[in-house]
Amino acid sequence: MHYRNVHLALAAALLALGAASAAAETPVERGRYLVETIGGCGNCHTPRGPGGAFAAGKDLAGGFVFDEKPFRAVASNITPDKETGIGNWTDAQIAKAIREGIRPDGSLIGPPMPFELYRRLSDSDLMAIVAYLRTVAPVGNKVQKSVYRIPLPPAYGPPVASVPDVPRADKVKYGEYLAGPVGHCTECHTPMVDGRRDWSRLGQGGEKFEGPWGIAVSRNLTPHPEDGLGKWTDAEIKRAITQGVSKNGAKLFPPMGYSFYAKVKDEDLDAIVAYLRSLKPLPRAN
Repeated sequence: MHYRNVHLALAAALLALGAASAAAETPVERGRYLVETIGGCGNCHTPRGPGGAFAAGKDLAGGFVFDEKPFRAVASNITPDKETGIGNWTDAQIAKAIREGIRPDGSLIGPPMPFELYRRLSDSDLMAIVAYLRTVAPVGNKVQKSVYRIPLPPAYGPPVASVPDVPRADKVKYGEYLAGPVGHCTECHTPMVDGRRDWSRLGQGGEKFEGPWGIAVSRNLTPHPEDGLGKWTDAEIKRAITQGVSKNGAKLFPPMGYSFYAKVKDEDLDAIVAYLRSLKPLPRAN
C-alpha cells in the first residue's frame, strides 16, 4: 500500500477509535467528568472551611458565599437531598435551572451563575450532568437566600429548544465550547462593563476576585505577545490551567479550580489551547 494511503487509513482508524470511545461513555460517566473537571461545579457549590479548603463530606452541598457590591449570593445545595437540595426536582426542572436559571417555582437564579454561557450547553451534556447529579451523595445543608442589590432580568432569554453537540473533531470549535459553555473560563476572563460582560474584549482579563486567598486578577488569555499568552508554549498554558503555575514559575491564585482542572483529558486541553490561540490579541485591560 502507498505510504500516503497507509497514513490516511491510520488517521481514519484513530478517528473511528475516538468516536467509539466517546460513544462508549455512559451519560453518568460523561456527567461526572464535566462536573468534576472542566465544569468545576464544586468550586462554587462545595462549602469551604478555614483557609478556603473544601469542607470534607459536603461535596456540592452549597453555602459558599459571594459577597460583592451588587449581591451577596449563596451557592445552592445541588445534591439530591430531598429537604435542602434538588432531590424533589424532576430531570427537566434541574436541566432548566442549569441552562436557563429558572427554579421549579418559577423564580430566577441570579449571578454569578453564567447563564449567558450555560444556555449553549448541548442537550446531551446537560442531561449527562443531570444524570450524574442524581448519583452523588445527598447532603442535608440548608443555605441562606441570596440577596441582590441590582435588578435581575425577567429571564436570561427565551426558552432554549435544543442545542446540538459540538463535533470534537473541530478542535477550535470544541475548545470554544469547553472554555465557554462548559468551563465558563471566558466568563471570568472577560471584562465587565455596566454589569454585563463586554464580549468585544473576550479573554482580555482584568477582573478582580476577592476571597480567602486575597485578591486575584484574571489573566489575559488572548495571544497578545506581551500582555497575553502569545509567548507561552502549549505546555506552559496547560500547566497554568492544571497546576496553577505561571510561565515564570510563580504560583497562581484561586478562584481558578486547579484541583478540578488537573483531571481534564489531554485532548480537551489541546482543544482549549487551540481555541485560546485563535482569539483576537488584545492588550492588558485598563
